[in-house]
Amino acid sequence: MPLHAHPVTGTSRPPSSTPDDDNPRMQVRPARGYTGDVTPELAWHWWQSGEAMLVDIRSDAERAWVGYVPGAAVVTWKQWPGMVFNPDFDQALTAVAPLNHKVLLLCRSGIRSVAAARRATELGLLAYNVLEGFEGDPDEHAQRGHLGGWRRLGLPWRQD
Repeated sequence: MPLHAHPVTGTSRPPSSTPDDDNPRMQVRPARGYTGDVTPELAWHWWQSGEAMLVDIRSDAERAWVGYVPGAAVVTWKQWPGMVFNPDFDQALTAVAPLNHKVLLLCRSGIRSVAAARRATELGLLAYNVLEGFEGDPDEHAQRGHLGGWRRLGLPWRQD
């Protein structure tokens, strides 16, 4: 399957963005218990520049049904059905995430990835939560995929 096109530009390449002091979407936001929160745009920039590793912590079902980020490491935080904690999370994350390297944790909405970022920090990693997650916030109809998020912003993703 091809990468999905950006909703505004119609291309399969995300909008170009680089960190600068004037763009709040390209700034790290302070957080409690982990290194910080970043927008999907900053996460993309860091990942593509080699500054960080992107780790998708969503369940296998979420990635299969909703889509995934090609090339992202996969370390499930909680597994469906029942959203049961993955007892191998610590070992799997430390196996793929190098020490002293930024680790970007991506979930559906940017909520579970906060808990995962706190745990990653306890493991000694430089952990960041990706705000808005893969699907963004719910809209007025309680549906995701319309307000922010990795996929809506046109960053690379696939669906099989």
